[in-house]
Amino acid sequence: MSQCTCKGCSCKPDTKSLKGRSKILTGTPGDANWVKRAPARAMMRAVGYTDADFEKPLVSLACPYTNVTPCNAHIRELGDMMQKALETVGVKPILFGTPVVTDGETMGTEGMKYSLVSRELIADCIETMHEAYLCDGAVTLSGCDKTIPAALIPLARTNAIGLTLYGGSILPGTSCEGKDLNIVSVFEAVGKESAGKIDKETFDDVEKNACPG
Repeated sequence: MSQCTCKGCSCKPDTKSLKGRSKILTGTPGDANWVKRAPARAMMRAVGYTDADFEKPLVSLACPYTNVTPCNAHIRELGDMMQKALETVGVKPILFGTPVVTDGETMGTEGMKYSLVSRELIADCIETMHEAYLCDGAVTLSGCDKTIPAALIPLARTNAIGLTLYGGSILPGTSCEGKDLNIVSVFEAVGKESAGKIDKETFDDVEKNACPG
């Protein structure tokens, strides 16, 4: 990336030099491919792309989000923040989601059969979007033990210029008696309840306060 070195200059980095692969998708004004890529640009204009956007590098922005698990419920919000941040530095992000399966919720059901294999599925989804749209760079977000490796695998597979960001752990909780809690506390409470070592009130307290957000 070439960048002005003038003192006090407010010039932005020259991102046009980074538009390597994506110029095949969008075309470059003045070249033979520009006319051929008109249908692609027409569809992209329908979702807000402008003439200026077609001159920017495209960055795949993977957002493994779902509103059913606290590990990844906030990832969409982080994705929106990252999208705005990328746009401020002169690139055009392509935001997309992936499936998300958590052990903590599917364990003990037929759903657990989909948990481990979801890592490969998520990685495949990210690779598919990155390669299909000939992106010049990649940013992948993650929030659990399935999405973290799955967010890294496609970067290695495609040798993409990119980075991955972890969204953080589930917040710890506190019981009504002031004891520290987390999701492990709930699993332990299940065993204690089965063994008759805790009453229903204590059990409910642990369940309702172990994962505040």
